[in-house]
Amino acid sequence: MRTRYIILLTLCAAAVAAFGSGLAGAQDRNDARPAGSPPAASDGGMLATLQRGEWECALPGDAGGEAFVVVPEEGFRIGNASSYRNPEGRGIYLLRGTELIFTRGPKKDQRFRVLGENSLRKLAEDGSESKLTCTRLGNAG
Repeated sequence: MRTRYIILLTLCAAAVAAFGSGLAGAQDRNDARPAGSPPAASDGGMLATLQRGEWECALPGDAGGEAFVVVPEEGFRIGNASSYRNPEGRGIYLLRGTELIFTRGPKKDQRFRVLGENSLRKLAEDGSESKLTCTRLGNAG
């Protein structure tokens, strides 16, 4: 009787090892991408969301004074479901690849480039990077 349990456990372990390795990557976005060339720049990349919390925006300072100058009217708070808010109201954003665009609300049509998980750079109308940088200060509470 012991031998039967050992054989059954061995078969179960082999099945989990065989089928489980294929399931582990099923939720990974990189595994879901088709093989071949990377997406073109016009594709914009995969949809995503920003880290929730307060985002403070600032301009660079100078060597003789402050390291940066906070621009309070540019700051915002990221919430759930691709939403944001600032003192002027609420809105929606779209994050595709490394390009962020505010699609509704007080910051409508403003564009940013994602520099990292917690920082953004505002883009000018011609698509060039401005000097304004936004940094996430903390989680939504």
